[in-house]
Amino acid sequence: MMRSHLDRREQIIRIEGIDEFLIDHHRLIFSAILDHDARSRATPGGEPGHGPSLQPVNRPERKKQFMKIVIGSDHAGFALKGQVIEHLKAAGHEVEDVGSFGPNLVDFPDIARLVCDKVRGRDAERGLLVCGTGVGAAIAANKIRGIRAAVCHDVHSAHQSVEHDDVNVMCIGAQIVGPWLAADLVDAFFSAEFDRNEDFVRRVEKLAQLETAD
Repeated sequence: MMRSHLDRREQIIRIEGIDEFLIDHHRLIFSAILDHDARSRATPGGEPGHGPSLQPVNRPERKKQFMKIVIGSDHAGFALKGQVIEHLKAAGHEVEDVGSFGPNLVDFPDIARLVCDKVRGRDAERGLLVCGTGVGAAIAANKIRGIRAAVCHDVHSAHQSVEHDDVNVMCIGAQIVGPWLAADLVDAFFSAEFDRNEDFVRRVEKLAQLETAD
């Protein structure tokens, strides 16, 4: 019994030592990444002895605007959709909910069709689809001509998908993001505007050509 107790204590000590080693190891790796990132962004000709000079990141200023939005979900996204609708309405947007209207089983392609038809018919400026992961909804939406849908689970993708790719339907997964992040995602998506840079315009036009290629 005494040896068993000592063995257990030795195991705990060894485990704690491993944990401390891993924490220190990860801290060193993270510090190295930050240092490499800072050096890679350094302005050539920075003053020696004063560390790297970082270039500012220029992003388009996003104006606050109110939109007519259509939103839909399957059963997996139903609960999160309700929270997102409350957030969008509080921000001043006009929101149309096309279902689902309960937690019962719903096929996401049916909801995707309802949302995308509203966007195509200009009854809504942009659409939002909420399912389990966002993937199925995006696949369904991109089958519909005139729709450019994207799964966005980070704020950068949420606004850049509009600015560079003129995305008109954003898809999010209720099993991936919670209500706080979802609020940030929809704020970024619905406040972004397409940058009519000639490169972006040309690429979006080529996306439309792909729809009629076959």
